Amino acid sequence: MLKRLFAPFRSLTSPQRHAFLACFLGWSLDAFDYFLLVFCVPAISADFHAKTSAVAEALFLTLAFRPVGAFLFGALAERYGRRPTLMLNIACYSVLELACAFSPSLPVLLVLRALFGIAMGGEWGVGAALAFESLPREGRGFFSGILQEGYAAGYLVAAAAYGLLFAPLSALGWHGHAGGWRGLFVVGAMPAVLIVYIGRKVEESPAWLEQRAARSARLLPGAPGQVPNSVSGLVSGPASGPGSPGGSSGTSPAEHPGPRTSSSFAHNLRTYGGTFLFLVLLMAGFNALSHGTQDLYPTFLIKQHHASAGQAGTIGILYNVGAIVGGVLFGSLSERFGRKRAIITAALLTIPAIPLYAFSHSLAMLAVGAVLMQFMVQGAWGVVPAYLSELSPGPVRATFPGLAYQLGNLLTSRNSVAQAAIAERIGSFAPVLGVTVLIVACYLALVTSFGREAKGANLSG
Repeated sequence: MLKRLFAPFRSLTSPQRHAFLACFLGWSLDAFDYFLLVFCVPAISADFHAKTSAVAEALFLTLAFRPVGAFLFGALAERYGRRPTLMLNIACYSVLELACAFSPSLPVLLVLRALFGIAMGGEWGVGAALAFESLPREGRGFFSGILQEGYAAGYLVAAAAYGLLFAPLSALGWHGHAGGWRGLFVVGAMPAVLIVYIGRKVEESPAWLEQRAARSARLLPGAPGQVPNSVSGLVSGPASGPGSPGGSSGTSPAEHPGPRTSSSFAHNLRTYGGTFLFLVLLMAGFNALSHGTQDLYPTFLIKQHHASAGQAGTIGILYNVGAIVGGVLFGSLSERFGRKRAIITAALLTIPAIPLYAFSHSLAMLAVGAVLMQFMVQGAWGVVPAYLSELSPGPVRATFPGLAYQLGNLLTSRNSVAQAAIAERIGSFAPVLGVTVLIVACYLALVTSFGREAKGANLSG
């Protein structure tokens, strides 16, 4: 069974394996840095003498600024290539994670987390474009499940780091007992090492190289036609001029007329606006489901059920193992049953898990409920990279899905703050978590039902 499940890996060439691994690790380590903060909310609250809801503003700012990163880094990836943009992106979020360790106050930490959100927002779209433009069409659902569960893998590593390192780092006495979170943020700078691997082993997206070659051919003297305005997608007009990819040295705009940035933006908005709006609403549901079930769950375990760092970390590891299995399974099932059916099924199956997940009275049963919940939540998410890539037009594939993803994130970015504030008011996280799942799962299933099926779409150009 396992041999058959992982058969798609054996068909990959060496460049395809390296591209996929780089994107998987980039997303995993991005999530690792984000979820370190999730586990450290109680410690940061104690260190800065602030309410949980005040510290949850850091989660909000990270999510709210992610669309900016999707837009900026997506534009860079359309113009300069997926590979160098991914390297720059990883460098940015690694440096900002390290800077968070030295925050002298909560306001400074909030500013740094907003900047981190910009860097974090760029990784998913650029990485997904590089991965799916490099991989074969066959087994795309399987690879989608694996790639998206890099997010759960990063969460798992964050849980392990918190469980194993928080107490020893706190004992070192940096800024008092609660200062162990600072040491974890220093550890969070390790993704920078991935830049070396990408620089040495990963090749540029074949689809992007094809588009650049097509642009260059059209810019040659005497070549018919105009520069395609889709090169820079929703972000910019055609790449041209000395030093720009696909541009010819010494060529003036008059020699290769094409639409300006504003007209290119308007054209793409008119052409792809309906699909883009659908994806934003879809991703609002997905992000509300994942962050609504994950971000405050460690705080729920620690504050309401008095779990130790080790216990919270262990439960975090367990439910992320469940998440990874769910993502791979439903991603693979989407190859047989379709993307929409897989998403709707997984979303609705979160509802029966609510009693164990939110209302159990022992840590053991809460762990069981959390495993079941994240198996379904990430089961639905495992279909997302393939589905968004298949619905996105080739010329804007580095910008379109990532920007839709992060704008959906923006719409629900205050979810954690609202959950924390309501829980503080009523004195319990359990009903807040349970009601969140019920409402969002139904919303996600409904929105998905209005989408079109695009399984197997051609992503070569």
